[in-house]
Amino acid sequence: MKRFGILFVLLVAAAGCSRQPSSTAAPPPAAYGAAIVASSGDKQIAAAGVWLEQPVVVQVNDAQGNAVAGALVAMEAPAGVVFSPSNGLTDSSGQFTSTVALGGQAGRYQLRAVTRDRSGKRLEVKLEETAMDYQQVLGHELNLQYCDRCHNSESTAERVSNYDNLTAKPHAFSEGDALSKLTDEDLAAIISHGGPALGRSAEMPPWGYTLSRSGIQALIAYIRAVSDPPYRTKGVVYARNRN
Repeated sequence: MKRFGILFVLLVAAAGCSRQPSSTAAPPPAAYGAAIVASSGDKQIAAAGVWLEQPVVVQVNDAQGNAVAGALVAMEAPAGVVFSPSNGLTDSSGQFTSTVALGGQAGRYQLRAVTRDRSGKRLEVKLEETAMDYQQVLGHELNLQYCDRCHNSESTAERVSNYDNLTAKPHAFSEGDALSKLTDEDLAAIISHGGPALGRSAEMPPWGYTLSRSGIQALIAYIRAVSDPPYRTKGVVYARNRN
């Protein structure tokens, strides 16, 4: 864990040092579309201040849904986000691609890809990316090491999913509709003592002898960070004075 912590700091420092201004002179458009849609790169997660693993790709189409080449696309985001490039013309497939580094503060960042139709009307598509703090990044690593094989139904070259072999299908950690109903204490109990701790499936094993208390808290922080819809912490409730 110490090695990863050092790597995280170095990645954030390197990203900060390599940042360039995100605004460049926009080329004149050669064509105009009637709609802009996200093609790929939405809902990614990365350490705060680090470049996203996949670029953001958007596509401009005409009124019939055909790709439009030569349309101008500009990227917009909160302060601290860096695009490379920040604007440009769509290629022959109607697509514009930009690599993205999120800001140095953890949280959700809403990006906008903007183009205009022939009348000058603004057309945009929104994408949401998540920047993680150190604790959430640690939870992400623990997820990949211990949890993802069962909680992620998709297999990869590095990991074969066990999801289809389970009778009770585990929730993906992004399933906020289900997991946001559980308190942090509920999640800690399930992770530590297994599914039966909350009357759930015994196929969820206990990890309390494998993960430290801080590791379990990091895993919970990660689950909250990637929740979709976003996890909302409960506010403080004050009793009313009835006198």
